[in-house]
Amino acid sequence: MNTADKPAESPHKLNPELKAFIAEWKSKPGNLIMVLHRVQQSFGYIPREVAFEVAALLDIPLAKIYGVITFYNFFKLKKPGRNQIQVCLGTACYLKGGEDIIHELEGILGVGLNTVTPDGEFSVEAVRCLGCCGLAPVMVMNGEVFGKIKTEDLRGIIAKKRKG
Repeated sequence: MNTADKPAESPHKLNPELKAFIAEWKSKPGNLIMVLHRVQQSFGYIPREVAFEVAALLDIPLAKIYGVITFYNFFKLKKPGRNQIQVCLGTACYLKGGEDIIHELEGILGVGLNTVTPDGEFSVEAVRCLGCCGLAPVMVMNGEVFGKIKTEDLRGIIAKKRKG
């Protein structure tokens, strides 16, 4: 078989450290959540190829892995942008303009919720509560909290992140 006939090597493979972590957790209760957290920490999301490897290493059906990934919105099936934006739509944030923040971000970035900008720089998602109700409306970008955010603040924040 020549090289042209071989399938392309996937860049998404479990490294030895992740395989060792999975082996360590294999017999422990609640192992799947812990393993998936570690996988997402490594890749930024759960690549399809890796989900197959995890299923084989834990000796569980792939459907169980996808059941967990799709149930908990913490887990991502698509690679997020380099700058991950979360906008709170919990009650306080929603009432104080959280939805307006999302609409403004969609206009600035040219993409909708749960998508990534074509350059891979930004992704936007709505979340239910960030626990900062006193700062409503709240947006988090790469772990940095922006409280009492106004739509007119967004262009400057986005521009600063694009440069950095």
